[in-house]
Amino acid sequence: MKSIRGFLVTALLATMTLTLFLAALHGYRSSMVEVQALLDAELTGRARLLSASINGQTHKEPVASLNGQRAFQVFRNGALLWRSDNAPDTPVTNRAGFQDINFNRHRWRTYTWTDENGGIRAIAAERIDVRNALAENIILESVLPVVAALPLAGLLIWFVVGYGLSPLRQLADQLRRRRADDLSPLPAGQQPVELMQLVNSTNGLLQRLEASFGRERRFASDAAHELRTPIAALKVHLHNITCTLPEGNPELASLVSAVERMGNLVEQILALYRTSPDHYFAQLAELDLHQLVQESIAGLFPAFDRSALQLELTGSTALMSGDRPALETLVKNLLDNACKYTPAGGKVSVAVNDRPHGVTLRIEDSGPGVPEEQYTRIFERFCRLGGDQHNTGTVGCGLGLAIVQHIADLHGASITLGKSSFESGLAVTITFPRHATPHPGAA
Repeated sequence: MKSIRGFLVTALLATMTLTLFLAALHGYRSSMVEVQALLDAELTGRARLLSASINGQTHKEPVASLNGQRAFQVFRNGALLWRSDNAPDTPVTNRAGFQDINFNRHRWRTYTWTDENGGIRAIAAERIDVRNALAENIILESVLPVVAALPLAGLLIWFVVGYGLSPLRQLADQLRRRRADDLSPLPAGQQPVELMQLVNSTNGLLQRLEASFGRERRFASDAAHELRTPIAALKVHLHNITCTLPEGNPELASLVSAVERMGNLVEQILALYRTSPDHYFAQLAELDLHQLVQESIAGLFPAFDRSALQLELTGSTALMSGDRPALETLVKNLLDNACKYTPAGGKVSVAVNDRPHGVTLRIEDSGPGVPEEQYTRIFERFCRLGGDQHNTGTVGCGLGLAIVQHIADLHGASITLGKSSFESGLAVTITFPRHATPHPGAA
């Protein structure tokens, strides 16, 4: 069932048509009986009138019939006194009352009236096919307007059903217009009785979702915060141990790498929490994306310098609406990826441009790049091409690009991946609208 409205209109029209057909069939049969009774009464009156009109006359010339549709005979003591021109000279029937007989190549309905005192016998006849056609015309004249009104009834039913379903459309509009972070219950005061069960079920689902999201956010935030302290203590102890052990100790290097990875994971989880919809919508403001990128590059420049990377920033002022902390996280993650996976002495290019359709941020590097068939996978949480330990030897947790995708969705932005303009590498292009229009699934 693709459409409730279409189903209801079709079902109602089918029910109405069937009901009208059965009523018309019953009415046709009963009307045919009544019309035949009226015609029989008229035939009886005609026979009596013929008997009374003789007035003692012994013979008359045949009378022209009405298009051959009616006939009559009048006899006195067996002798023909009068007839229509389409009736024979001999009696068409010898029985009194009504009778269906054949003569003159047609089927006739006859009525015989006998006057015992005067010896008069009058026979009036009507063609049965003419009687039936007359009766059917009378009945059809009353049935056809009802049948002709069915299209109008269908149109009225269409609008009435549409009006009856309008509360359902209004409910759907309320849900569609809601912000991604709005899990408040639907108002149930003015809803029709038929929608109350749906509204109550939806409110129950929203309540469970809010509780689930709340538990998830609290867990991520609490876990990340609680882990920060022991990680900081580990780093302090590792620094102290480094001073006592020979330089280049492999076990110590592995331990330092594991602690750094753990710290990076905690920071990324915190970044994911800070970009949740309930935080994001409260911090929208107008900003210059070019300036924001410039500041982010300044903060990460020591890492680029250590790898001897050539970093280039082009573009000019690009004003847009967004959440500054979230966008700083997005730019930092993209630059951090470019820095990690670009070999020493490589190149990283950053461009911010104000276009007619929005503001674009393009970051490309001369690293190994990503196969095209893997473009969609790299945005999955905890997904790293080549496993936990990337083939470049760079450690990571696989959350960086997932956070980038999440922040882009919150801003209603689109992400395009492709090959960089260098000999190898990846190019990430993000197009932001001038005013943030959150993606429906951003929550």
